[in-house]
Order: sequence, then C-alpha cells, then structure tokens
Amino acid sequence: MARFSRMETLSTIKDIGLVTVFFNEDLDVAKRIVAACVDGGASVIEFTNRGDGAYQIFSELEVFFRSEGRDVILGVGSIVDAPTAAIYINSGANFVVGPILDEEIAILCNTRKIPYIPGCGSATEINRAHRYGVEICKIFPGGEVGGPPFIKAVRGPMPWAELMPTGGVDTTETSLSAWFEAGVACVGIGSKLIDRKLVEKGQFSDLTKRMSDTIEIIKKIKNKKR
Repeated sequence: MARFSRMETLSTIKDIGLVTVFFNEDLDVAKRIVAACVDGGASVIEFTNRGDGAYQIFSELEVFFRSEGRDVILGVGSIVDAPTAAIYINSGANFVVGPILDEEIAILCNTRKIPYIPGCGSATEINRAHRYGVEICKIFPGGEVGGPPFIKAVRGPMPWAELMPTGGVDTTETSLSAWFEAGVACVGIGSKLIDRKLVEKGQFSDLTKRMSDTIEIIKKIKNKKR
C-alpha cells in the first residue's frame, strides 16, 4: 500500500518541480542514491523497471526508507502493462510512470488512488489521459516530441494540462527556464542528474549537491513566474 496519499504525492511533485529518475541493480548502491536525493531535497524518486528482479529492489527500498521514517516518495517508472503496475503498487509504489498511455494501467491506478503519469506525445493522447483520470502527463521523449515549444503550443488551447517532460531536460538554468517558462508542472531528469561516474566513485555527497543545486534553480525560476 502507498505510504502517501494521491493528493500528497501530486502536491509534492508540483511543489518541488522535479522527479528524479534512476535504476541500479545493487540494493546498497540504490539506497545510497535515494538517500543522496532526499538529502538534496529531491524527495520524489522514480525507480525504473529496467532489470530482472527490479521490483524486489524497489520493494526493499520502500521497506527500508519506510522503516527509517524518511519522507521519500518512491514511485516506479517504465511500466507498460497493468499486471506489472499491480506488482509495484502492492510493493508500496506511490505513483506509476510509463513511456506510453495504457488504459488498463490508468483504471487500475485510479481504482487504487495511485497517481498515474503516462507518456503522451500529442494533444489527443493528453486529452485521452485526462478522460482516464490522469492529473499529470509525461511528455516523452520531451526533446524529440517538440521541446518547450510543444508544451506552450498544447497549453494554449488546453491550459489545464499539467505536463512533465522527461528526456531532453538538462540541469542548466537555461534548459530548466525554457521548460518552466513554457508551462510545465514539473520535469523528470535521469542520467543528466544522477551522474554514473559519481555513483561508481561513491561520491554521493557530490550527488546530493547536484540535487540541491538543481532544486534551487527550479525554485528561482518558479519564483520569477509568481
């Protein structure tokens, strides 16, 4: 069962403006990555379903941080079918992300009051997602779909659309400003934020600083818009 309510999860995602995306098959390393994210203020984390037995690692992470009392909102990504989504929901996933829009996953998540963030690449897909109760749509792959101009174009006739680009988002102020000024609700960032070399060298304090710096940039940009 999810540790955080649907509204708590969605509110935190939009408040922070960042969903950190990663996968690591080593449980101890994964724990250190998550801890580094949380220490840097990035408490919403998408663990992707990318390897054999990934759900077991996810389950161990959720149990560990729940027992530690850490306010980390763990969700799962790269989900393309309802049975796999169900496994993760029963392992404590607080949200489900996918590269595609799947109606069965949407119905399952809606029934269980779990936020579903499906991948969409057109206004038609975004509208269909809304009809299935989706609050935030993942624009994927963000850069290839059309970048910030796509976001701005969609939100012209659909200003209620809350969008999260993943892919094509960098950690620089220039990149983040372009996306948020176009009207995104939040951004998803993976390898450009969780640097593989830092992980391999065990430099998790540097990883924490990257998180903190990125969140500060997002705060600065969002404050300018107010």
